Amino acid sequence: MVWPMFQRVTRRVLARRAPGLVFGALLGLALGLPCVTVCAQERYPTRPVHLMIPSIPGGVHDVVGRLWAERARTLFGSLVIDNHGGAGGYVGAVDVAQAKADGYTLLLGSTSTQVLVPAQIANPRYDPARDFDTVGLFATSLTSILVHPSVPVRNLTELVAYAKANPGKLTYGSTGMGSVTHMAGESFRRLAGGVDIRHVPYKGVGQGIADLVSGEISMLTPNVTPQMIELHRSGRARLLAVLGPARLKAAPDIPTAAEAGMPGLVVPMFFGIFVPAGTPAAVIAHLDVINQKVSTDEGFQRTLVAGGFEPMPGAGPERARRFVLDEIARWTPVIKATSARMD
Repeated sequence: MVWPMFQRVTRRVLARRAPGLVFGALLGLALGLPCVTVCAQERYPTRPVHLMIPSIPGGVHDVVGRLWAERARTLFGSLVIDNHGGAGGYVGAVDVAQAKADGYTLLLGSTSTQVLVPAQIANPRYDPARDFDTVGLFATSLTSILVHPSVPVRNLTELVAYAKANPGKLTYGSTGMGSVTHMAGESFRRLAGGVDIRHVPYKGVGQGIADLVSGEISMLTPNVTPQMIELHRSGRARLLAVLGPARLKAAPDIPTAAEAGMPGLVVPMFFGIFVPAGTPAAVIAHLDVINQKVSTDEGFQRTLVAGGFEPMPGAGPERARRFVLDEIARWTPVIKATSARMD
Protein backbone atom coordinates (compact mmCIF):
# COMPACT_ATOMS: atom_id res chain seq x y z
CA MET A 1 0.00 0.00 0.00
CA VAL A 2 2.80 2.44 0.76
CA TRP A 3 4.53 2.09 -2.63
CA PRO A 4 1.41 2.76 -4.79
CA MET A 5 0.63 5.78 -2.63
CA PHE A 6 4.20 7.06 -3.08
CA GLN A 7 3.87 6.65 -6.86
CA ARG A 8 0.61 8.64 -6.98
CA VAL A 9 2.02 11.47 -4.88
CA THR A 10 5.20 11.55 -6.94
CA ARG A 11 3.24 11.82 -10.19
CA ARG A 12 1.30 14.86 -8.89
CA VAL A 13 4.41 16.60 -7.58
CA LEU A 14 6.45 15.99 -10.70
CA ALA A 15 3.66 17.09 -13.00
CA ARG A 16 3.63 20.48 -11.25
CA ARG A 17 7.37 21.01 -10.64
CA ALA A 18 9.58 18.92 -12.94
CA PRO A 19 8.99 19.67 -16.65
CA GLY A 20 10.92 18.20 -19.60
CA LEU A 21 13.77 15.79 -19.16
CA VAL A 22 13.94 16.28 -15.40
CA PHE A 23 10.31 15.22 -15.15
CA GLY A 24 10.98 12.13 -17.27
CA ALA A 25 14.01 11.11 -15.24
CA LEU A 26 12.34 11.51 -11.86
CA LEU A 27 9.19 9.84 -13.08
CA GLY A 28 11.25 6.92 -14.26
CA LEU A 29 12.75 6.55 -10.81
CA ALA A 30 9.35 6.71 -9.20
CA LEU A 31 7.83 4.14 -11.53
CA GLY A 32 10.83 1.86 -11.54
CA LEU A 33 11.59 2.32 -15.28
CA PRO A 34 15.12 1.72 -16.64
CA CYS A 35 17.04 4.97 -16.41
CA VAL A 36 18.52 4.57 -19.89
CA THR A 37 15.15 5.19 -21.48
CA VAL A 38 14.44 8.46 -19.76
CA CYS A 39 17.64 9.96 -18.39
CA ALA A 40 19.42 12.70 -20.27
CA GLN A 41 22.38 11.50 -22.36
CA GLU A 42 25.70 11.40 -20.51
CA ARG A 43 27.94 14.35 -21.25
CA TYR A 44 30.94 13.40 -23.45
CA PRO A 45 33.72 13.01 -22.58
CA THR A 46 33.64 12.50 -18.83
CA ARG A 47 36.81 10.38 -18.60
CA PRO A 48 40.08 9.99 -20.51
CA VAL A 49 39.83 9.21 -24.23
CA HIS A 50 42.37 6.76 -25.66
CA LEU A 51 43.96 7.23 -29.09
CA MET A 52 45.31 3.98 -30.52
CA ILE A 53 48.37 4.58 -32.71
CA PRO A 54 48.89 1.22 -34.46
CA SER A 55 52.67 1.37 -34.69
CA ILE A 56 55.73 1.42 -32.51
CA PRO A 57 56.98 4.85 -31.35
CA GLY A 58 58.94 6.74 -34.00
CA GLY A 59 57.16 5.48 -37.11
CA VAL A 60 55.24 7.70 -39.51
CA HIS A 61 51.93 6.81 -37.81
CA ASP A 62 53.38 7.69 -34.42
CA VAL A 63 54.79 11.02 -35.60
CA VAL A 64 51.60 12.28 -37.24
CA GLY A 65 49.37 10.80 -34.53
CA ARG A 66 51.23 12.58 -31.77
CA LEU A 67 51.12 15.85 -33.70
CA TRP A 68 47.32 15.54 -33.83
CA ALA A 69 47.05 14.44 -30.20
CA GLU A 70 49.14 17.36 -28.99
CA ARG A 71 46.61 19.81 -30.45
CA ALA A 72 43.52 17.78 -29.56
CA ARG A 73 44.42 17.03 -25.95
CA THR A 74 43.21 20.38 -24.58
CA LEU A 75 39.90 19.97 -26.41
CA PHE A 76 39.30 16.55 -24.85
CA GLY A 77 40.53 17.44 -21.38
CA SER A 78 42.41 14.14 -21.18
CA LEU A 79 43.75 12.16 -24.14
CA VAL A 80 45.92 9.06 -23.66
CA ILE A 81 48.09 7.62 -26.45
CA ASP A 82 48.33 3.85 -26.77
CA ASN A 83 50.97 2.43 -29.15
CA HIS A 84 50.27 -1.09 -30.38
CA GLY A 85 52.25 -1.96 -33.48
CA GLY A 86 52.29 -5.09 -35.58
CA ALA A 87 51.37 -6.32 -39.07
CA GLY A 88 51.33 -2.89 -40.68
CA GLY A 89 48.88 -1.48 -38.14
CA TYR A 90 46.52 -4.45 -38.27
CA VAL A 91 46.99 -5.47 -34.63
CA GLY A 92 46.10 -2.06 -33.22
CA ALA A 93 43.18 -1.67 -35.63
CA VAL A 94 41.73 -5.00 -34.45
CA ASP A 95 41.87 -3.74 -30.86
CA VAL A 96 39.80 -0.67 -31.76
CA ALA A 97 37.34 -2.55 -33.98
CA GLN A 98 36.54 -4.80 -31.01
CA ALA A 99 36.38 -1.97 -28.44
CA LYS A 100 33.17 -0.59 -26.97
CA ALA A 101 31.52 1.89 -29.34
CA ASP A 102 31.28 4.75 -26.87
CA GLY A 103 33.80 7.28 -28.20
CA TYR A 104 36.48 6.53 -25.63
CA THR A 105 38.69 4.48 -27.97
CA LEU A 106 39.85 6.16 -31.18
CA LEU A 107 42.02 4.79 -33.99
CA LEU A 108 44.70 6.76 -35.80
CA GLY A 109 43.77 5.06 -39.07
CA SER A 110 45.56 5.24 -42.39
CA THR A 111 45.74 3.80 -45.88
CA SER A 112 47.47 0.80 -44.29
CA THR A 113 44.85 -0.02 -41.66
CA GLN A 114 41.72 0.96 -43.60
CA VAL A 115 42.63 -0.15 -47.12
CA LEU A 116 45.75 -2.21 -47.75
CA VAL A 117 46.27 -4.62 -44.86
CA PRO A 118 42.71 -6.02 -44.60
CA ALA A 119 42.68 -6.68 -48.36
CA GLN A 120 45.79 -8.85 -48.04
CA ILE A 121 44.52 -11.14 -45.28
CA ALA A 122 42.41 -14.18 -46.17
CA ASN A 123 40.06 -13.84 -43.21
CA PRO A 124 40.66 -10.44 -41.59
CA ARG A 125 39.25 -9.84 -38.12
CA TYR A 126 37.67 -6.57 -39.22
CA ASP A 127 36.08 -5.07 -42.30
CA PRO A 128 37.23 -1.43 -42.59
CA ALA A 129 33.95 -0.34 -44.21
CA ARG A 130 31.65 -2.25 -41.84
CA ASP A 131 33.45 -2.24 -38.48
CA PHE A 132 34.50 1.41 -38.25
CA ASP A 133 32.76 4.76 -38.35
CA THR A 134 34.80 7.57 -39.86
CA VAL A 135 35.30 10.77 -37.89
CA GLY A 136 37.50 12.56 -40.42
CA LEU A 137 40.85 12.83 -42.16
CA PHE A 138 43.49 15.45 -41.45
CA ALA A 139 46.73 14.70 -43.33
CA THR A 140 48.38 12.80 -46.15
CA SER A 141 51.95 11.64 -46.64
CA LEU A 142 53.15 11.28 -50.22
CA THR A 143 55.27 8.39 -51.38
CA SER A 144 58.10 9.00 -53.83
CA ILE A 145 60.68 7.53 -56.19
CA LEU A 146 64.20 7.92 -54.80
CA VAL A 147 67.18 6.53 -56.71
CA HIS A 148 70.89 6.08 -56.03
CA PRO A 149 73.07 8.64 -57.87
CA SER A 150 74.63 5.84 -59.93
CA VAL A 151 71.31 5.22 -61.71
CA PRO A 152 71.71 7.37 -64.85
CA VAL A 153 68.22 8.91 -64.96
CA ARG A 154 66.74 12.32 -64.17
CA ASN A 155 63.01 11.66 -64.46
CA LEU A 156 60.52 8.80 -64.54
CA THR A 157 60.45 8.57 -68.33
CA GLU A 158 64.19 7.92 -68.32
CA LEU A 159 63.82 5.48 -65.43
CA VAL A 160 61.23 3.43 -67.35
CA ALA A 161 63.48 3.35 -70.43
CA TYR A 162 66.50 2.30 -68.33
CA ALA A 163 64.52 -0.45 -66.58
CA LYS A 164 63.32 -1.84 -69.91
CA ALA A 165 66.85 -1.78 -71.34
CA ASN A 166 68.30 -3.47 -68.22
CA PRO A 167 65.80 -6.13 -67.07
CA GLY A 168 66.55 -7.49 -63.62
CA LYS A 169 69.28 -4.95 -62.90
CA LEU A 170 67.25 -2.57 -60.72
CA THR A 171 65.98 -3.22 -57.21
CA TYR A 172 63.57 -1.15 -55.15
CA GLY A 173 63.17 -1.11 -51.40
CA SER A 174 59.95 -0.64 -49.44
CA THR A 175 58.93 -0.65 -45.80
CA GLY A 176 57.48 -4.14 -46.11
CA MET A 177 55.22 -6.45 -48.06
CA GLY A 178 51.80 -4.90 -48.55
CA SER A 179 52.81 -1.48 -47.23
CA VAL A 180 51.85 1.70 -49.05
CA THR A 181 55.48 2.05 -50.16
CA HIS A 182 55.30 -1.47 -51.61
CA MET A 183 52.14 -0.44 -53.49
CA ALA A 184 54.01 2.63 -54.76
CA GLY A 185 56.74 0.42 -56.22
CA GLU A 186 54.26 -2.05 -57.71
CA SER A 187 52.19 0.77 -59.20
CA PHE A 188 55.30 2.17 -60.85
CA ARG A 189 56.27 -1.25 -62.16
CA ARG A 190 52.75 -1.90 -63.50
CA LEU A 191 52.35 1.51 -65.17
CA ALA A 192 55.78 1.09 -66.72
CA GLY A 193 54.54 -2.00 -68.54
CA GLY A 194 55.56 -4.67 -66.05
CA VAL A 195 59.27 -3.88 -66.04
CA ASP A 196 61.57 -6.37 -64.31
CA ILE A 197 62.53 -4.67 -61.03
CA ARG A 198 63.14 -6.79 -57.94
CA HIS A 199 61.37 -5.83 -54.71
CA VAL A 200 63.41 -5.75 -51.49
CA PRO A 201 61.12 -5.47 -48.43
CA TYR A 202 62.43 -4.01 -45.17
CA LYS A 203 60.91 -3.95 -41.70
CA GLY A 204 61.21 -0.16 -41.64
CA VAL A 205 62.58 2.70 -43.64
CA GLY A 206 65.87 3.07 -41.74
CA GLN A 207 67.68 0.07 -43.21
CA GLY A 208 66.27 0.83 -46.62
CA ILE A 209 67.78 4.31 -46.56
CA ALA A 210 71.13 2.94 -45.44
CA ASP A 211 71.15 0.39 -48.26
CA LEU A 212 70.14 2.98 -50.83
CA VAL A 213 72.86 5.43 -49.80
CA SER A 214 75.46 2.64 -49.85
CA GLY A 215 74.31 1.48 -53.28
CA GLU A 216 73.07 -1.90 -52.07
CA ILE A 217 69.71 -1.19 -53.73
CA SER A 218 68.96 1.01 -56.74
CA MET A 219 65.70 2.62 -55.66
CA LEU A 220 63.51 3.33 -52.67
CA THR A 221 59.79 4.23 -52.67
CA PRO A 222 59.46 5.92 -49.27
CA ASN A 223 57.01 8.35 -47.74
CA VAL A 224 58.59 11.77 -48.14
CA THR A 225 60.12 13.10 -44.94
CA PRO A 226 62.62 15.89 -44.24
CA GLN A 227 65.32 13.18 -44.26
CA MET A 228 64.45 12.20 -47.86
CA ILE A 229 64.52 15.82 -48.95
CA GLU A 230 67.91 16.30 -47.30
CA LEU A 231 69.32 13.21 -49.05
CA HIS A 232 68.19 14.69 -52.36
CA ARG A 233 69.59 18.13 -51.73
CA SER A 234 72.91 16.76 -50.49
CA GLY A 235 73.32 14.63 -53.62
CA ARG A 236 73.39 11.32 -51.74
CA ALA A 237 70.18 10.26 -53.51
CA ARG A 238 68.01 11.64 -56.29
CA LEU A 239 64.32 12.29 -55.64
CA LEU A 240 62.75 11.87 -59.08
CA ALA A 241 59.13 12.56 -58.16
CA VAL A 242 56.51 12.69 -55.44
CA LEU A 243 53.53 10.44 -56.08
CA GLY A 244 50.77 12.92 -55.38
CA PRO A 245 48.32 15.16 -57.23
CA ALA A 246 50.36 18.29 -56.49
CA ARG A 247 53.91 19.20 -55.53
CA LEU A 248 54.89 18.89 -51.90
CA LYS A 249 54.72 22.17 -49.97
CA ALA A 250 57.93 21.27 -48.15
CA ALA A 251 59.78 20.63 -51.43
CA PRO A 252 58.10 22.54 -54.27
CA ASP A 253 61.10 21.96 -56.55
CA ILE A 254 60.38 18.22 -56.78
CA PRO A 255 57.95 17.39 -59.62
CA THR A 256 54.91 15.15 -59.33
CA ALA A 257 54.94 11.80 -61.10
CA ALA A 258 52.70 13.24 -63.81
CA GLU A 259 55.14 16.08 -64.39
CA ALA A 260 58.06 13.61 -64.40
CA GLY A 261 56.55 11.52 -67.17
CA MET A 262 54.10 9.10 -65.53
CA PRO A 263 50.50 10.32 -65.27
CA GLY A 264 48.33 8.22 -63.00
CA LEU A 265 51.04 7.37 -60.50
CA VAL A 266 49.40 8.84 -57.39
CA VAL A 267 50.05 7.00 -54.12
CA PRO A 268 49.29 9.11 -51.05
CA MET A 269 48.89 7.73 -47.55
CA PHE A 270 45.98 9.29 -45.67
CA PHE A 271 45.66 9.67 -41.90
CA GLY A 272 42.47 10.17 -39.95
CA ILE A 273 40.42 9.38 -36.87
CA PHE A 274 38.15 6.32 -36.76
CA VAL A 275 35.92 4.80 -34.08
CA PRO A 276 34.19 1.42 -33.65
CA ALA A 277 31.01 1.07 -35.73
CA GLY A 278 27.88 1.97 -33.81
CA THR A 279 29.40 4.91 -31.94
CA PRO A 280 26.54 7.36 -31.15
CA ALA A 281 26.02 10.06 -33.78
CA ALA A 282 26.26 12.79 -31.13
CA VAL A 283 29.70 11.52 -30.09
CA ILE A 284 30.91 11.38 -33.69
CA ALA A 285 29.66 14.95 -34.18
CA HIS A 286 31.62 16.03 -31.11
CA LEU A 287 34.75 14.30 -32.38
CA ASP A 288 34.25 15.89 -35.79
CA VAL A 289 34.25 19.33 -34.20
CA ILE A 290 37.53 18.53 -32.45
CA ASN A 291 39.13 17.19 -35.64
CA GLN A 292 37.96 20.23 -37.60
CA LYS A 293 39.46 22.59 -35.03
CA VAL A 294 42.76 20.73 -35.06
CA SER A 295 43.04 20.21 -38.82
CA THR A 296 42.19 23.82 -39.71
CA ASP A 297 44.57 25.32 -37.17
CA GLU A 298 47.29 27.22 -39.05
CA GLY A 299 49.98 26.29 -36.55
CA PHE A 300 49.10 22.60 -36.86
CA GLN A 301 49.21 22.83 -40.64
CA ARG A 302 52.63 24.49 -40.57
CA THR A 303 53.91 21.72 -38.30
CA LEU A 304 52.58 19.07 -40.69
CA VAL A 305 54.25 20.72 -43.69
CA ALA A 306 57.56 21.00 -41.83
CA GLY A 307 57.38 17.26 -41.16
CA GLY A 308 56.79 16.40 -44.82
CA PHE A 309 53.03 15.87 -44.50
CA GLU A 310 50.27 17.58 -46.45
CA PRO A 311 47.33 19.03 -44.48
CA MET A 312 43.88 17.70 -45.33
CA PRO A 313 41.55 20.10 -43.49
CA GLY A 314 37.79 19.94 -43.62
CA ALA A 315 37.45 16.22 -44.41
CA GLY A 316 34.52 15.42 -42.11
CA PRO A 317 32.71 12.08 -41.60
CA GLU A 318 30.81 11.80 -44.89
CA ARG A 319 33.51 13.17 -47.17
CA ALA A 320 36.17 11.09 -45.41
CA ARG A 321 34.09 7.90 -45.61
CA ARG A 322 33.59 8.36 -49.36
CA PHE A 323 37.33 8.97 -49.78
CA VAL A 324 38.20 5.77 -47.90
CA LEU A 325 35.69 3.70 -49.90
CA ASP A 326 37.14 5.08 -53.13
CA GLU A 327 40.64 4.11 -51.98
CA ILE A 328 39.45 0.59 -51.15
CA ALA A 329 37.96 0.27 -54.64
CA ARG A 330 41.14 1.66 -56.21
CA TRP A 331 43.67 -0.50 -54.38
CA THR A 332 41.94 -3.86 -54.01
CA PRO A 333 42.55 -4.90 -57.67
CA VAL A 334 46.19 -3.81 -57.42
CA ILE A 335 46.67 -5.85 -54.24
CA LYS A 336 45.07 -8.94 -55.80
CA ALA A 337 47.22 -8.62 -58.93
CA THR A 338 50.35 -8.15 -56.82
CA SER A 339 49.51 -11.16 -54.65
CA ALA A 340 48.87 -13.33 -57.70
CA ARG A 341 52.22 -12.33 -59.24
CA MET A 342 54.08 -13.29 -56.06
CA ASP A 343 52.29 -16.61 -55.42
